[in-house]
Amino acid sequence: MSIKGRRLPTDTVTAASIAHRFYVQGRAKLEIAEEFGLSRFKVARILTAAQETGLIRIEFDLPVPVDLPLSAEIRAAYGLRRVLVLNRAQTKTDRIELRRRIGALAAGLLTEIATSDDVIGLAWARSVNAMAEAVRSLPKCPIVQLCGVQAGMDMRDRSVETVGRVAAVGGGDAYPIYGPLVLPDRRTNDILRKQPGIAETFEQFQHLTKAVVSIGAWLPGESTVYDALGQAERESIGQRGATAEVAARLFDADGNALSTGLAHHVLAIHHDQFRRVPEVIAIGYTKPKAKAIDAVLRSGLVTTLITDAEAADLILHHANQRPPR
Repeated sequence: MSIKGRRLPTDTVTAASIAHRFYVQGRAKLEIAEEFGLSRFKVARILTAAQETGLIRIEFDLPVPVDLPLSAEIRAAYGLRRVLVLNRAQTKTDRIELRRRIGALAAGLLTEIATSDDVIGLAWARSVNAMAEAVRSLPKCPIVQLCGVQAGMDMRDRSVETVGRVAAVGGGDAYPIYGPLVLPDRRTNDILRKQPGIAETFEQFQHLTKAVVSIGAWLPGESTVYDALGQAERESIGQRGATAEVAARLFDADGNALSTGLAHHVLAIHHDQFRRVPEVIAIGYTKPKAKAIDAVLRSGLVTTLITDAEAADLILHHANQRPPR
């Protein structure tokens, strides 16, 4: 039997020795070439072949459970600043635990990038609340609530306390909104916005440098705004093309902001103010939200996405089917 094309034991040992010197000892390719009597280009080819044949494997022992290839693909597809995809091993759990893990990932990022010069906005959302629970250190900076809370859910998720809790970590000022997310009419909205405490919070919107928000899908159980509305209004908004919701702001499948009557009776940051925030960290996870996440990423509003591996697969499918502009 011919041994042509097969790697001989001596070849394997030589390749392993070269790889050890390069990857472990940190020696230069030229130095290795001189030792083995080879050209620098031959050494480079041996190192490449060693990876391709599985003789050596390069692994990253990250301190966070992130799927690097998936993260890089989504970042490139949508032109984002950062993407953190929770790896598959971490996604094999129930939704509550998944939320906690996603929140911990977001907390780690916020801790890393926040500075004392920041004014940080937090949207009302269970995932943002989970992030707040995981934050252990922050510089001293103002923390601002971006929208009201959904009636009947605050005691369970402690959403009004979120801003105060995060502000207390760094010792900065807290600007909460003690008011409901959805109001009965425009007049009530106007009255509440003029209340001293709420007006003070709304004044901070123009100073925001970072925001952490959650991406909701226009589906039952996938958006706090959707769940807060009556059936007739949900259907009316859906017929106008609503696909995604972020802090009570709606987007169609192409990422265009939707103008509906909803904007006049929600207690939330205005879309134009939102767009002026330099860094928007969006938390969007689970497969039912993949289409909504795709829509929001197309809007150009988001700079950083935090998601899970199963949702990431579908997000990339949407990007490949209809490449973002």
